[in-house]
Amino acid sequence: MEITITQNQDSPQVSVMHLQGTLDGSTYQGFISEAEKLFDTGVRDLIVDLSGLTFLSSAGLAALHRIARVYRGEDRSNLEEGWGALRVMGNDRNNGFQKHIKLLNPSKEIRNVIDMVGFTSFFEIFSELNPAMASFQ
Repeated sequence: MEITITQNQDSPQVSVMHLQGTLDGSTYQGFISEAEKLFDTGVRDLIVDLSGLTFLSSAGLAALHRIARVYRGEDRSNLEEGWGALRVMGNDRNNGFQKHIKLLNPSKEIRNVIDMVGFTSFFEIFSELNPAMASFQ
């Protein structure tokens, strides 16, 4: 998977992470690492552009959940990985949408996966960048 990062000049604490390829068991750790690096440099709001994503596995779903928890400010040493993280999502239902992570422009296939696992209860999904950016204000 290829990851590129763009930053909005008007709002430097918002970054867009563009994903190309597959987010699966062989790529999810790189995705988590890049998202955590952004957080460590002061980025507090992240848009994950899924328009170039061709496949999203359970490992990719767990990675999305983990970075949402990181951006909520949770202690990273206490975050579960893999299936355990997906099971924890049941406890997160009361928290509503993730305020600091937005998803952008998933393909129909990726959107079906997101819908099937109930991530639409956690992540706002946008089809255009400008409304996604504005949603942080």
